[in-house]
Amino acid sequence: MDYVDGFIIAVKKDRIEDYKRIAEESAQIFKELGALSVVECVADDVPYGKLTSFPRAVMAEEDEIVVFSWITYPSREVRDEANTRMMENEKMAAAMNEMPVDGKRMIFGGFKQIVSA
Repeated sequence: MDYVDGFIIAVKKDRIEDYKRIAEESAQIFKELGALSVVECVADDVPYGKLTSFPRAVMAEEDEIVVFSWITYPSREVRDEANTRMMENEKMAAAMNEMPVDGKRMIFGGFKQIVSA
């Protein structure tokens, strides 16, 4: 089964188009480095929970919206190599400087798929 990198971040609402542009450019690079797919989703029906929720998890502020993303790879090894090469990519480094997010509040991790339908 595929390996999945998952991400949840808060993006400034007035910069969502900037984020989308950078995400599209980054997706092309990830795919060149072995990713099978890249998906970026903006919150549409994401309530602020009493105890836990996506907005709480990333400490989203009033002027921010939650983005939920994932990248699939054929294996963890391909993901690890892609991440190493991505950090060395000059175009990606420049894009990261433009990101309309607070990276300290990003939640991310790698996951082994157990079901795929």
